Amino acid sequence: MHKLISELTRLYLFEEQQQYVDAQGGAQPLMPAVLARHLSGERTVAVQLVSGHGLTRALVLEFGGKGCGEAHWSALCMIANAVQHELDLPAPAVSISGTAFQLWLSLATPVPVAQARQFVQLLRSTFLPASTDILAVAPPADVEQVALPPCLQPSGKWAAFIHPSMGAAFVDEPGLDMPPPPAAQLGFLESLRSITAGQFAQALAKLQGHAGPADTVPALAPVAVPLPAVKPVTQPGLLLQDATLEDIVRWLHARNIEPTFRHRLP
Repeated sequence: MHKLISELTRLYLFEEQQQYVDAQGGAQPLMPAVLARHLSGERTVAVQLVSGHGLTRALVLEFGGKGCGEAHWSALCMIANAVQHELDLPAPAVSISGTAFQLWLSLATPVPVAQARQFVQLLRSTFLPASTDILAVAPPADVEQVALPPCLQPSGKWAAFIHPSMGAAFVDEPGLDMPPPPAAQLGFLESLRSITAGQFAQALAKLQGHAGPADTVPALAPVAVPLPAVKPVTQPGLLLQDATLEDIVRWLHARNIEPTFRHRLP
């Protein structure tokens, strides 16, 4: 569990000032013990992705709702592929929340939340046609607060990170009936890289160029805050359109992970 918490912190959290929302709606410090109980299914909490200084380093896009699972997954793939191939950014993480698919972008340097919202909105308007723009939750709520996977949802389903090629298996039910193995969750995260400040600025400028002056706001400089040390990455993740079942099994075995990540079929 400690390694999983370290990877989640490396990618999406702040080492200081991270908070969660308690049952009364108040903000409380997200201590390691609280996060461990959350990840083990003992007590699920909503993690605030925006610091007290109005900064964020995790951009979360959600695709879901009742029905249309294939369309939701297709829209996520359109954005995920655009992030990598059109904007030249590192591969994002993919998760299932119990009710929807989620796409996770990690920023190495936190940015003001207004800039994060603009980036997400421009991703939508640039790469999703209006007829297929089916994000379940529009920013800013999706950017600011989220139940960090893996976790147990009120529905009894588990939210979890998944390999990008697994999404089609969850179009009818984007959740798990049992807790995912921590080693598998760790395996999905440890090869991911955060978007550098330079990459983010370049991608935002490209999106603003697509949108035109009317949809842009003045660029804000990323703000340096203490973050976990970033581990060097030696292997990129599989692209969405490249992976086969054999690729996934081989990828897991290379990390000494037995592929027991299963979805219970009716």
